[in-house]
Amino acid sequence: MLTITVVLLLLTLLALGCPVALSLAVAGAVGLWSLGGLSMVLGVLQTTPFSAASSYELISVPMFVLMAEFVILSGVADSLFKAAATWVGRVPGGLGMATAIAGAGFGAISGSSTASAATLSATTIPAMLKQGYEPQLACGVVAISGTLAMLIPPSIALVLYGIIADVSIGQLLVGGVIPGIVVTFAIMATVYYLVWRDPSRAPLGQSYSFKDKLLSLKVVWPMLILFMAVTGFIYTGIATPTEASGLGAFGAFVLAWQAKKINLQSATDALTRSAHTSCMIVLIILGAHIFGYFFTLTQTTQELVKWIGALDVSRWVVMAMILFGYLILGCLMDQIAILILTVPIVLPLVKALGFDPIWFGVIVIVTAEVGMVTPPVGLNVFVVSRYTGRPLAEIFQGVMPHVVAHILVIALFVVFPEIILWLPSTMK
Repeated sequence: MLTITVVLLLLTLLALGCPVALSLAVAGAVGLWSLGGLSMVLGVLQTTPFSAASSYELISVPMFVLMAEFVILSGVADSLFKAAATWVGRVPGGLGMATAIAGAGFGAISGSSTASAATLSATTIPAMLKQGYEPQLACGVVAISGTLAMLIPPSIALVLYGIIADVSIGQLLVGGVIPGIVVTFAIMATVYYLVWRDPSRAPLGQSYSFKDKLLSLKVVWPMLILFMAVTGFIYTGIATPTEASGLGAFGAFVLAWQAKKINLQSATDALTRSAHTSCMIVLIILGAHIFGYFFTLTQTTQELVKWIGALDVSRWVVMAMILFGYLILGCLMDQIAILILTVPIVLPLVKALGFDPIWFGVIVIVTAEVGMVTPPVGLNVFVVSRYTGRPLAEIFQGVMPHVVAHILVIALFVVFPEIILWLPSTMK
């Protein structure tokens, strides 16, 4: 009964708009006070801040955030989109497909979903609308393409999952590569299908000579080098994820410097925004630790695992229920909050059922991508609406075909886990 009361308190605080970190800390403190009084609460508060912030792997979070800020500053997304449009712009729905490619490329060197959506909104939507694309189609593909940054390394969401689940962050990041490519192709295929059904939604673009296509690739090389400096070094074992995040931040700084976008003011702004975001994430982790102590003392997780284990159903039915729960939570809450709230509870159950935690981590992130574009929260949809001034309802309608495609992709990853696990299994 106490556990249910504390969980209801947490949900009430979140519904009232309290910050996630504060909601977790308050609910956890109330639960601890109910169990052991003020002395227990003070004892946890004395040790939790250090234990929450002392993780070596946590250093990679501010570095990846700073990397994203410098990448945005460099204006690289615009170059990526132009290069992709040169290659596929003549195909039906070509600019929409180019947006997906640009989203994947930008995600591969930034790791921030909302930053990707904002940048793509400013660069690709005007180009699509100018060519005569239906606004609903254009905004929908931008909103869903922005979510690729959650999956394609370097992914802040995968790093946080690795820290919470205590599994290899390197394997998680490498495990996101092939699924990221599959999801990118799913977005492109969805655009092609929509335009095939109704060609008026996306007029054909300009065609380019093969020489122009080759010349357009010159802007891709710096980004490929940066991607290799992060993911390649992790895959080969040359660098740990933490070391690779520092290399990535420096590489992104060099990109912005080469683009002549770095000055004292822009660098200060980038550092300030990175500090704000990093502090927010650390505070959420701190609040989750306080809440987690309460769950540990009440043995809620162990009881849940025992109860599920006693059910006379297939483990795949249980997994389907878990993923459905993540889809529902994604409609209501921020993805980082979902990870921190649910992974400590759900992962022991997933392991007990015999599923691989690396596979489950990538599946959870792909599922969280759906939550980034579904109402009522749909953070990426709000970002696109803010930057374009288009109605929310229009963007939600434009993104729904991609939601269906994502659910089919999730089913594919569940049926064929090797898609996720093969590349990490080859790591040194």
